[in-house]
Amino acid sequence: MASPLVETKLYVPRRRRSLVARPRLSARLSRAAESRLTLVSAPAGFGKTTLLGEWLAAGGEKRSVAWLSLEETDGRPASFWTYVIRALQTAVPGVGAGALPLLQSAGAPVETVLTAVVNDLSAVPDDVYLVLDDYHLVDGPDLQGGMAFLVEHLPPRVHLVVSTRADPALPLARLRARGDLVEVRAADLRFTPEEVAAYLNDVIGLDLAASDIAALEGRTEGWIAALQLAALSIQGRDDVAGFIAGFAGDDRYIVDYLVEEVLERQPADVRDFLVQTSILDRLTGPLCDAVTAQRGGRARLESLDRGNLFVVPLDDSRRWYRYHHLFADVLHAHLVDEQPDRVPHLHRRASEWYERNGEPAPAIRHALAAGDVERAAGLVELAIPALRRSRQEATIRAWVDAIPDEVVRIRPVLAVGFIGALMAVGEFDHAERRLRDAERWLGGTGDRAWMVVMDEGELPRLPAAIETYRAALALARGNAPATIRHARLAMDRAPGDDHLVRAAASALLGLALWGGGDLDAAHQAYSVSVEGLERAGHLSDVLGCSITLADIRITQARLGEALRTYRRALRLAAEDDGPVLRGTADMYVGMSQIACERDDLATAAEHLRRAEELGEHTWLPQNPYRWRVAMAQVREAEGDLDGALDLLDEAQRVYTGDFSPNVRPIPAMRARVLTAQGRLGEALSWAREQGLSTEDDPSYLREFEHLTLARVLLAQHRQEPAEPVVRDVAELLRRLLRAAEGGARWGSVIEILVLQALTQQARGDVRGGLAALERALTLAEPEGYVRVFAGAGAPMVSLLRRAGRRDYVRRLLAAGNPAEHNAPGRQRMVQPLSERELDVLRLLASDLDGPEIARALMVSLNTLRTHTRNIYAKLGVNNRRAAVRQAADLNLLSRTREH
Repeated sequence: MASPLVETKLYVPRRRRSLVARPRLSARLSRAAESRLTLVSAPAGFGKTTLLGEWLAAGGEKRSVAWLSLEETDGRPASFWTYVIRALQTAVPGVGAGALPLLQSAGAPVETVLTAVVNDLSAVPDDVYLVLDDYHLVDGPDLQGGMAFLVEHLPPRVHLVVSTRADPALPLARLRARGDLVEVRAADLRFTPEEVAAYLNDVIGLDLAASDIAALEGRTEGWIAALQLAALSIQGRDDVAGFIAGFAGDDRYIVDYLVEEVLERQPADVRDFLVQTSILDRLTGPLCDAVTAQRGGRARLESLDRGNLFVVPLDDSRRWYRYHHLFADVLHAHLVDEQPDRVPHLHRRASEWYERNGEPAPAIRHALAAGDVERAAGLVELAIPALRRSRQEATIRAWVDAIPDEVVRIRPVLAVGFIGALMAVGEFDHAERRLRDAERWLGGTGDRAWMVVMDEGELPRLPAAIETYRAALALARGNAPATIRHARLAMDRAPGDDHLVRAAASALLGLALWGGGDLDAAHQAYSVSVEGLERAGHLSDVLGCSITLADIRITQARLGEALRTYRRALRLAAEDDGPVLRGTADMYVGMSQIACERDDLATAAEHLRRAEELGEHTWLPQNPYRWRVAMAQVREAEGDLDGALDLLDEAQRVYTGDFSPNVRPIPAMRARVLTAQGRLGEALSWAREQGLSTEDDPSYLREFEHLTLARVLLAQHRQEPAEPVVRDVAELLRRLLRAAEGGARWGSVIEILVLQALTQQARGDVRGGLAALERALTLAEPEGYVRVFAGAGAPMVSLLRRAGRRDYVRRLLAAGNPAEHNAPGRQRMVQPLSERELDVLRLLASDLDGPEIARALMVSLNTLRTHTRNIYAKLGVNNRRAAVRQAADLNLLSRTREH
């Protein structure tokens, strides 16, 4: 006699009132009507049953649903197929009635039973969905043949939906190839950040901050059960942010859930594998074999993947995996609690495997985790040369803190290897201590019997390397003569084949010469450095040096050569067979600045977009601020001064210096934008804070700041005319010009001449202004300079009109005042006037006096004066008549009439 059936297993789960809408998954499931099989496969707690119940309920009465919630006791064929038929009968009354007696007779083949069922279903006029929930509980050899038969012979109107924690033994590949399979996997079921926010705040009502939601989403990886358990733990807590910051696999709810739902259900050998391999960030078959001292790791990982045991594939070939973060936490906690003595041995095995396979970073990490600092120190020493080549100073710096001082002190090669990483982040005192450690051994004051060297090939290079770092320290401390002395000593002491030390010393020599304003000698020294770096294979450093070479050429007004320097570096990077070189993005940032100066703003923006797309792994440490500075220059050229200022503020926040002289400080760039906005009080405050004066002696390192000061004072003179101020500016520019010409800094000369032209104009000496402008044009035209003129404001327009109508001048006028050249709406020469300022300007051109204009605009006289001052600053004038004349020149009055 057949056992009675549990009717509640045939009920579709009730729809919950509070759910997160998931239209993207509903859209995926809607394709079930076109497929034989829909597979919803994911680990425990991913919301499979809830999703199917919600989807089916949303279909209303139009959908005929046969639902079966399976249990482990349903794995016998007779029980399973009886339940399947009874479930179908809830959707299609009478179906399979003739098949049930066959099931109760022991001899009937399952195909015979299913043939009768399929024949009954073939007459069904509407779609029927047979849902088998928790199918993993019954999947086994006894049912596989019947299930495969059913799937292959389903009538077109009948669709099978399987919810499972592990992929069923069905012909999935064949169904997928025929387009008869719809799949919803764990990656699809994970809550998106938006869904996490909706669940925690809207459904649960926690009112969490965006940062807390992001932290939970990242830690749970969108695993719904973990989010539910986290919410349960959060309720009633005062320090919610603190709980979220520490939320991990040791949360008691997470532990209980995973232990009960996952670990306790696994055979002992699977549990051992999971726990022992929990020390690994990444999993691959041979590595797991090494750690567990067993075989079959690859097959085991593939089995865990098929079984949805919280493993995440890391590549398309299914060679590398990782555990879900919270699952890994639980596994590791079990390992530490139950087998603490095994932890160091497991880490040591992992370290040895990574070392054999040429992956020093994880080998070192596991050696440290094993507590074997001696082994870790040796691995670090051997790894540093390759890491230096790829500019991975941050990785090296992290090891400085991990290796105890007493271990480093007896290892001179390691001590010197750490110095470059320390200096890259400005830790000069720490670098000094490491230098003294190494010098003690080389100077004969240490007992060499205690000295430890792993990389014997590096030992003969240490004397030259130490002199190189002494030169770098001297440069960082502003001691140029000492820099030059130590750099030359380094080159003298370097072995003939030590291209790297020779290149580094030559670069430091170049930097000292650059800071002193000797650009030709600096460029020559840096060129020698680049040649050495190429021979040493340090291509990322070649890219870094290319920035300096280009900067020098830009200062010399050789934009074309600077651009060719960047392009050559990109060609060199493209020839490398490895990943995109660090520094590649920086080349595009440099090219964008040249394009911007030439007023090719579209190309400049495209270069910056490309740099951003390449990603952080292609950036040198200074790129975050350089990118923002370059984008600020584009925004300023477009007339978006507020946007430019925001970018410069961001650039200052992320600023990271290097050994190159900071000849264009961000605060000075910011002062220039403030001046263009008419915010002269803030710009003057900057000048006072920097201790700048028109009486200062010229200095290349402060040349940009002094030119900025001249711009600020000229703008102040236009607002409040003062002959002594403009006279002092003229004298400052005269001294700056003489110094720049003496140093062949023709890029600076062009800007100085532009400012001299404006100064002479402000003093009423138009002829003198035109003479300075003519010389500037002569120097600038061959290299295509535009923005240095177009960014000089409205006064430059008047001078350019008087300079003649040759093609180059017409191009500058078009860039500065495009309305005059059939480019309406693009006003970049001056900051655009507001609507209210245009109204004021129109009335200034009338015969009305000040009080009459104020009454016409219905504003106070003080407000009118404020508008007028702003207009004067933006137009670069200091009286009403000049403002009207300048507005007419810029076609602004015609635009006011259009308003």
